[in-house]
Amino acid sequence: MSRTATSPDSGTSGAQAHFRALESLYASAPINALFRSRLEIVAEGRSAIRFEVDESLHHAAGAAHGTVYFKMLDDAAFYAANSLVSDRFLLTTGFNLHFTAPIRSGSVVAHGRWVSGKRRVFVAEASLLDEHGEEIGRGTGTFMRSHIALSGLPGYVVEG
Repeated sequence: MSRTATSPDSGTSGAQAHFRALESLYASAPINALFRSRLEIVAEGRSAIRFEVDESLHHAAGAAHGTVYFKMLDDAAFYAANSLVSDRFLLTTGFNLHFTAPIRSGSVVAHGRWVSGKRRVFVAEASLLDEHGEEIGRGTGTFMRSHIALSGLPGYVVEG
């Protein structure tokens, strides 16, 4: 088994097929039934997750619970990193996040960006922006190649 990342050529339809399959994988995860969110792999090493915050995601003081921040930041960074790997599912091994502002309601986007690593461990960062473009959170994660083949996951559907 190779320990290097299988990095799809971002100019080919193979890369686009991998990106769409990752989007399908995200949509198929049972946890995402709890969130009105949509993943887009915008380019190799870059992702965006758009979602809505409303009262159903609030803590007792009337703003989005930290769970929402972590989930969306982790997912955006994870998918940015996994866009570089077309054979294996990555696993989050650590994540550091910063809450920079509360959000009560509205549209939010999590932008993920791969930072470093193309072998076994990847580093990616993410930021949360509210509908006015103001940062409300940011984080950095480390992700490791697993033994789980993407092709064996039911939500990972490669077309074309």
